[in-house]
Amino acid sequence: MRKSKFTDSQIMDAVKRVEAGFGVPDICREMGISTATFYKWRAKYGGMDVSMMSRMKELEEENRRLKKMYLEEKLKAEIVSEALEKKW
Repeated sequence: MRKSKFTDSQIMDAVKRVEAGFGVPDICREMGISTATFYKWRAKYGGMDVSMMSRMKELEEENRRLKKMYLEEKLKAEIVSEALEKKW
C-alpha cells in the first residue's frame, strides 16, 4: 500500500476546514492535491477525528496481514493435499 505524503492531522484539517466553510478548490490548491483526492478523503474520513482515523489504519493493516497469512496457509494445505493424492 502506498504511503501518503500527508499526515492524518493534515487530512483531517483539510476536511474540517471545508466543513467550516472554506472552498474546496482553495484548499486543494493550497495543499497541492486534486479535488478528486479531497473528495476521496472526505468520503473515507468525514466525521472522524484523528484518533479514530489512526485506529482505522491500524485495523486495515492488521486485516491485510491476516489475509496474507490465510492465503499462505491455504496454499500450504493445497500442496499437502496434492502430495497425499499422488499414487506412489
